[in-house]
Amino acid sequence: MGNTLRKTRIWEIDFLRGLLIPGMIMIHLIYDVVDLYGFIHWPYPQWYSLFKNNYGALFVALSGLSVTLGRRSIRRGIQVFLGGMCCTLVTVGMYRLGMAGRGIIIYYGVLHCLGTCMILWPLFQKLPGWALAVTGAVLVAVGWVLRTHVYIDMPILLPLGFRFYGFASSDYFPLMPNLGYFLLGAALGRRFYREKRSLWPDGPAENPAVRFFSLCGRHSLGIYLAHQPVLAAVCEMIVLMRKM
Repeated sequence: MGNTLRKTRIWEIDFLRGLLIPGMIMIHLIYDVVDLYGFIHWPYPQWYSLFKNNYGALFVALSGLSVTLGRRSIRRGIQVFLGGMCCTLVTVGMYRLGMAGRGIIIYYGVLHCLGTCMILWPLFQKLPGWALAVTGAVLVAVGWVLRTHVYIDMPILLPLGFRFYGFASSDYFPLMPNLGYFLLGAALGRRFYREKRSLWPDGPAENPAVRFFSLCGRHSLGIYLAHQPVLAAVCEMIVLMRKM
């Protein structure tokens, strides 16, 4: 069973995805202790804001690369999108219960975005690699313009990247620029993984650290859904201990 799994998966992609997980957890932990619970006062320095606001693009691009290697992107996309809806329901519940302000609500987060990108992939699947790259670059550029210069009071357009004044969310990943990152990743997949085989078949896939991060990468969706309740539970325990 294990040997079959290693033959059918490209270990370095799982490993890279797993390596990204600690950074994601750190970003959410800092959000919890600084913004949500206020345990510490830390005005975000510019370098951290840049890191936080763009780190997710690596996940999205890696997802785009991976989509070129498998099948059933629509089915997988629906599963991921439903995971995003679970996050929406939880954050709405936190707001309704008075545990956090309205800004905690996830209207269109990373899982919504990744799921949508996977569902839309068949529309772009026939494009050659260069066309994927050009389309991706254009969407990224449009997304950056929307992020800094365009505000429209139409909440229904939030998934596309059209924000309105006063909009706040603990996790917001609009399709522009993120569909662009996804397509750029797909272009890389077409370029470097045309044969759908590891680029480093004799690499350190059996190294214990590599195997650990590869395992995390294979279960990144479950880790994403599980780590946030764990962090919230730890923070709630700290709150209770402070009251004792």
